[in-house]
Amino acid sequence: MHFLRFLILLPLYGGLAAAVHAQRAPEPAFSDAVTQLDPVIVTDHLDQSRDAIVPSLGATSFVLDAQQILNLPQGENAPFNQVLLTAPGVAEDSAANGDLHVRGEHANLQYRINDVLLPEGISGFGLELDPRFVGSMQLITGSLPAQYGFRTAGIVDIRTKSGSEGEEGELSLYGGSFDTFRPSFEIGGAQGQLTYFADGSYDHNAVGIENPTPSVTPVHDVSNQYRMFTYLSYILDETSRLSFMASASYSDFEVPDTPGLPAGASPNGNQWLPGTFNSAGLNENQAEQNYYGVVAYQKSAGSLNFQISAFARASSVHFTPDPVGDLYFNGVASDVDRTLYSVGLQGDGSYATSGSHTIRGGFSLLDEFVTADSTTTVFPVDASGNPTGPSFPIVEDESLRGLFAGAYIQDEWRLAPGLTMNYGARCDLYDSSFDREGQLSPRVNFIYEATKTTTLHAGYARYFTPPPVENVPAGVVTRFNGTSNQSPVTQDDPVKSERSNYLDAGVTQKLSEGLQVGLDGYYKKAKNQLDDGLFGQTLILSAFNYARGEVYGIEFTGSYAAGGFSTYVNLAHSVAKGEDWNSAEFLFDPADLAYVKEHWIFLDHDQALTASFGASYRWQEARDSTRVFLDGLYGTGLRQNSTAPDGTNIPNGGTVPAYYTLSVGAEQSFKLHAGRALILRIDVLNITDNSYELRSGTGVGVNAAQYGMRRGFFGSASYTF
Repeated sequence: MHFLRFLILLPLYGGLAAAVHAQRAPEPAFSDAVTQLDPVIVTDHLDQSRDAIVPSLGATSFVLDAQQILNLPQGENAPFNQVLLTAPGVAEDSAANGDLHVRGEHANLQYRINDVLLPEGISGFGLELDPRFVGSMQLITGSLPAQYGFRTAGIVDIRTKSGSEGEEGELSLYGGSFDTFRPSFEIGGAQGQLTYFADGSYDHNAVGIENPTPSVTPVHDVSNQYRMFTYLSYILDETSRLSFMASASYSDFEVPDTPGLPAGASPNGNQWLPGTFNSAGLNENQAEQNYYGVVAYQKSAGSLNFQISAFARASSVHFTPDPVGDLYFNGVASDVDRTLYSVGLQGDGSYATSGSHTIRGGFSLLDEFVTADSTTTVFPVDASGNPTGPSFPIVEDESLRGLFAGAYIQDEWRLAPGLTMNYGARCDLYDSSFDREGQLSPRVNFIYEATKTTTLHAGYARYFTPPPVENVPAGVVTRFNGTSNQSPVTQDDPVKSERSNYLDAGVTQKLSEGLQVGLDGYYKKAKNQLDDGLFGQTLILSAFNYARGEVYGIEFTGSYAAGGFSTYVNLAHSVAKGEDWNSAEFLFDPADLAYVKEHWIFLDHDQALTASFGASYRWQEARDSTRVFLDGLYGTGLRQNSTAPDGTNIPNGGTVPAYYTLSVGAEQSFKLHAGRALILRIDVLNITDNSYELRSGTGVGVNAAQYGMRRGFFGSASYTF
């Protein structure tokens, strides 16, 4: 524990020490005149310089700011993944664990805060990112420039609120259906050269994880979640600043129960445990902790801009079974405790030449260490799988490590008026306990402004995607031979890095003032296509590969804004397929393994058609304002197993039924004295009370059914100061 605290606080100590040193250094820049500089102006200049270091040249970008987030159901109280569902090509999965599918891929998302890479955490249900601290954000997809590596399905790039707008704060209380109770606060401001922002929240509700049944209220599904975020920025002089970010989150979840399950039995038909056990009384739980700290130094000197940062992160997930119930129903009870430690460095820079070129380059280095400790209680069994004695525990204490290293260089070349080519390459290396690979990846994008209202882009990217260390199955499969947890497949080839070629092209058209539409198409062909799934009772993802993969699709997006009215619509068609599981084969049924060896199948997260749409209107009066909004989601359904005419099971051969949800709300702001305000808000989610299935409990890596949340009424009262 002391080591963990030291690891998390190290960037803070470093940042404070650097700030103290900067204050003491006898540099001419720290004259009284500089001290009196308006930090808002300097911050804006440095923000623009930072944006110039790693722009999304040629990629497809969807931008959302803090005001637009308020136009969405639940506003700042929405789960972060629900905010991302308003972007084109994003399909919904388990809302409680933050699962998203961008352009037909599972996970493979990279999160950045103020252009600093946020290392991955252990996959689980906690949503540590909070829309409350978002000043603006963008989802970048398509043919990515060379600065983006390792996770490439999409880049979630967040600009935090900074406090540079002046002293401000908010106290808020949000609550409603499903026993929801969520107090929160945020505060920001500036003191001399220092700007700061902090927010925190506590969330209690009774629908922490998707209901496995279509009932209105799930059984055993209480969740408690705590989050805090802090941002500090100290202006050293007109051209440089030191910034620090830290986040802490703790979440605990009850795993919801399915009433009426039959007793589990061994192959001879005998129950694993005698007697009876009500499945509505199962007591499985999961707890998560996530902490990270970042310190960054930025310099803008004429044509040269750069930022260098150091970061550290600790993440853990602990799944605890029902020690009796899990044995009764499954013959296995697994207590799994997994912890991930990450430390890293990142540097990015740009230099604008006197001609038509801007050169960019940088590096990233990330070192990860995972401990995977488990105690699995099992029964001894004979050659037919029938129990021969009382249960006993098997203890496994494993560790994995992974080193990610990457470097890139690229050139933004303005070939002619309106025509720009961004080309370059990155070199990536991955060295882990189970895999050692590397790749040189060329990238090229063309952007052509055909007219003032028409922009075309096209690009190619070579991608190298290592498996997430925290999701790689740990342990030795043969340890469970002769037990009720024995796998009928003992082959366990190591998980490999994915290599792919990616093509993307699109056009955006401004039809009139405030009205814009866009069309984008993409195609990806992969070797060792990575995927993740849930196997067994534990709720921690495991990674595996398809020897071959193919993903392609097309997206349409449109938006209109005029005065206080704004609206958007996104429509995406996607196909994601794979063939031949060639790693972690023990996770699969032998018949399914043989089928996929010779057949292409759809990936479990494939959804043919995904749509999102919304509209809002804001009346601004002399003192008060009113906001109303409507949003909707539609999907044709994720994958589930199907049966061929000859009785063969086809993994992911079918889909769950299509679904839609509509949500509405309103917000009223009352201006009070001295710049203060009272804001009242109401949200009605799933207003038609649709009972819809996200997962059926069948499919590759799908271990339970999941239904979307039924109709809920929520309200909030916020006091700003």
